[in-house]
Amino acid sequence: MLKFLQALLVLPALASAQPADEPVIAGGTCVLDREALGQERPTTPPTIENVMGRTSQSLDGEWRYLIDPMRAGLRKGNSRRDFPNDRTAEPGGPLIEYDWDESPTISVPGDWNSQIEELRWYEDLLWYRRLVNVDLERGKRYILHFEAAGYETHVWLNGEELGTHRGGFTPFEFEVTDQLEDGKNSLVVAVDAQHGKQSIPGDYFDWKNYGGIIRPVHLVEVPRTYIRDYQVSLSEDRTMVDMKVLLDGPRAAGQRVSLSLGGVETQARTDRSGFVDVQVPAQDLTLWSPENPNLHDFRVSTGSDVIEDRIGLRDIDVDGTTILLNGEPVFMRGISIHEEAIGEVGTRLMDDDMIREILGHVKSLNANFIRLAHYPHNERMVRIAEEMGLMVWSEVPIYWEVIDYSSDETMALARQMQAESIHRDFNRANIVFWSVANETPITDPRYAFLGVLIDDARAIGGDRLISAALHKDKTDGNVIPVTDPLGVELDVISVNEYEGWYGDRTLDEIREVSFDPAYEKPFIFSEFGAGALRGYRDDSDVRWTEDYQAKYFAETLKMAEDVPGLAGISPWLLKDFRSPRRWHGKYQDYWNRKGLISEAGQRKEAFEVLADWYAERAED
Repeated sequence: MLKFLQALLVLPALASAQPADEPVIAGGTCVLDREALGQERPTTPPTIENVMGRTSQSLDGEWRYLIDPMRAGLRKGNSRRDFPNDRTAEPGGPLIEYDWDESPTISVPGDWNSQIEELRWYEDLLWYRRLVNVDLERGKRYILHFEAAGYETHVWLNGEELGTHRGGFTPFEFEVTDQLEDGKNSLVVAVDAQHGKQSIPGDYFDWKNYGGIIRPVHLVEVPRTYIRDYQVSLSEDRTMVDMKVLLDGPRAAGQRVSLSLGGVETQARTDRSGFVDVQVPAQDLTLWSPENPNLHDFRVSTGSDVIEDRIGLRDIDVDGTTILLNGEPVFMRGISIHEEAIGEVGTRLMDDDMIREILGHVKSLNANFIRLAHYPHNERMVRIAEEMGLMVWSEVPIYWEVIDYSSDETMALARQMQAESIHRDFNRANIVFWSVANETPITDPRYAFLGVLIDDARAIGGDRLISAALHKDKTDGNVIPVTDPLGVELDVISVNEYEGWYGDRTLDEIREVSFDPAYEKPFIFSEFGAGALRGYRDDSDVRWTEDYQAKYFAETLKMAEDVPGLAGISPWLLKDFRSPRRWHGKYQDYWNRKGLISEAGQRKEAFEVLADWYAERAED
């Protein structure tokens, strides 16, 4: 195991030079003991690789539920509401307050807010229960895998507590080989959607807090010794493919492992820790790109286990202010997206058809890039985007000033969340950015906090570029500097700006603005946008109209053309999305209206403005 963990830390990563001088920021000079923090880096693969490629029993479907806003079921010693032990009420028995068989049902996966009208704004605790029938096989191990549940999840199987997971957008699992019984099993899950000062995100953010078991649940069956993890990556000079495999089980050492990628086959034997690292030539393997999203058949097998996948190979780099994909300059023609399906209700549930509908609009924009804001999205979103030729910015929800940047607990949670996200998507060629934050304050604790996440991402995230969506500097003039000291640490400088929407500038004044980045690095507008109610038209520069939004985009795009080192944009955003802090009764009604399409999928005038601009850049 040790050798594998060391290998994870030396995966090729595109690292900016470490800061020559300690950045001076609000509160004084920031000093980081990164070497000490690096020793605590989470490196063990947190979940098994490629759950969708495993033998498993889907636990999706109808579950029983109980609403528990007072969290009574989590209180110790409350024998009359002992939900996890799942005993039924009997005459004279201790439990008379509930009966699972008489409880209503809810669909999993899916948020409770869009399924149950009275829970539309509910953000507390809800209990789930499902009976699971299992035909246990001798010599097999079983892993209970959740793709995501939000936000804090407690899990019991047959009355035994398996554990707790915090974080609403990343996978987690429990091995349940010893807890499962042949035949009927009782699975009880408590999901608490409440956030606080030491949660991630904190207790204030600009999107709907969808609660529940929001993504699929699997009972995975593996052999006693199985393939726990594999990582496939292209060498820095693009001549070799590196393939790492880790086995788990009593016979992990000395096992013969067969690997095949795009018809190129090789064999090796694991060391005493169950780890193997092999290289094969890459010359006959076509690289992945948006124009040619080529994926190669991949197969890894041992004497007892086999997994198949589709793997892309590509190289991402920077040269001065230019982003290079496979050695060639690429302009990031992007759009930002929240994980919310098209529809008039709003829901976190995203099946393959819903994802393809969303990404179909992205392709119609002539885009080659999506920013998945502000948290790790569904794995299917990433995989389908890879098939469709869309590069991805993946982000963890370190969001605004409400995060407790001085808390050890929050720091540990952020590192765990980022590690879960990176591990899940390491083999996806279209991931080109790991983003560590969005619109965070310039303070000593924040700098230290994000510095650790940057170090982690470089160590375990492969060759991806590191960025963060920064605030622009405040200024009274037309020249807006970008001097956030975090820029020293980043590969690409990304800034959110809303000139012409927030602030005093008119639409006609947007073109007078210029940006002056302090770093000789690629520069991206990670956000800009203006709200518009679909169907509201007025050509006299009236806010909230489609006309205002279209002109805002036209003027902002003209301004952006003159920004030095501009390497891409990801405007805010593709679709109107639910947000409880968007109160305007006429124009918003609890929707953020900055989408280029409405919540129902109807395109606004600005959609074509951006599509035409991207079409011109695609021809350059």
